[in-house]
Amino acid sequence: MTTLQLLVNGLALGAAYALVALGFVLVLNATSAVNFAQGDLVTAGGLLAVALAPLIPLPGIALLPVVLVIMAALGLLLALAAYLPLRRSPPVAVFISTIAVGIILQNGASVLFGPEPRAAPPLLSGGTVDLGGLVVAEQSLAIIAVAGLLIAGQQWLFARTQVGRRLRATAQDPEMARACGVPVTAMILVTFALGTAYAGAAGLLLANRYFVTPTAGGDLILKAYIAVTIGGWGSVPGAVVGALLIALFEVGVSSVLSYPVALGLLYAALLVILLARPQGLFGEAARRRA
Repeated sequence: MTTLQLLVNGLALGAAYALVALGFVLVLNATSAVNFAQGDLVTAGGLLAVALAPLIPLPGIALLPVVLVIMAALGLLLALAAYLPLRRSPPVAVFISTIAVGIILQNGASVLFGPEPRAAPPLLSGGTVDLGGLVVAEQSLAIIAVAGLLIAGQQWLFARTQVGRRLRATAQDPEMARACGVPVTAMILVTFALGTAYAGAAGLLLANRYFVTPTAGGDLILKAYIAVTIGGWGSVPGAVVGALLIALFEVGVSSVLSYPVALGLLYAALLVILLARPQGLFGEAARRRA
């Protein structure tokens, strides 16, 4: 495999990771709480695509809107059940509640789908594309394109719409936003819906080339956590950049050595970054997050 092919594969994996990290940091900004169920929500999105495939025998791109809507509804339920009743409790209560939700999702998926790896339909045809002599998987290019459109859509929503401005106000200062008439609780619900929809989209994107199992969520939440740490807590661009760096590092080292070595070196690199720049690449040095 050539360097350019590895780069495309790394960007595709990083684009999916970026959606996971983006949903993670949106909820973090709006609530100052960590959603430890985010990785299992990615798995849920992938398995949802697997379940929908026999019912809607179309390419994955046609399943994507259905997955987004269903996962957004699941995000609303998550907020109503695991965050809003506990938001005035100590932060550890929310941590535990989201961990519990993740365990419920894992066990439910194991019962419904079994432990075997499953594959969702490809976004388009699953073939290859010849780019001037460089043969790359069509699925990789489609993942990059779809994730890029979703991330651009999120940026447009936040920058150009009234809902986006209210979401940003809620993330920056919920009490001041409430005093200015922003419906903070409604904005938190929207944030959970968006974050969970992004997780579901990532699950669909990953579930064809990389497969999906009920227990894959633990690894994915760690990747999201590392991406946010590298990029800087609270930074949306940082989460995206951190996710891309993780994937490129993972694919590059795995191609030369092995995946376990790549994972070990990734955690070693994380420790170095924390020692050298604990606030991350785009983070705020003086601000603390839960």
